[in-house]
Amino acid sequence: MVREFAFAAAVLASLTADAHTMVTGWAYPPACCRGSELGGDCERIPDASVSKGRRGFSITLRPGDHHLVTREHRFQIPYGDEIPSGDSDYHICLHPTEHHMNCFFAPPDGV
Repeated sequence: MVREFAFAAAVLASLTADAHTMVTGWAYPPACCRGSELGGDCERIPDASVSKGRRGFSITLRPGDHHLVTREHRFQIPYGDEIPSGDSDYHICLHPTEHHMNCFFAPPDGV
């Protein structure tokens, strides 16, 4: 019983350590993402959700663009406030609710 509990604890610890790691190997900063890959508040969003303007990024999220979004939301992110993503995709973290953008990630060539 003790051995089984120790094994289960070790497996859980290894899953927790990688909870914010993407398939490509980069990870969301802990300050941005709460939860796990499946239930966290960070997720890749479609390129079509993001447009670039004179002053920054305009993001329009619709249901289906992010697992937390239940209605349309618009966010403005000034240039320089984005975080470089570790892949070629845009990502957003919504916390504490879907109405609040916590972190926005843009591909390094996305600016």
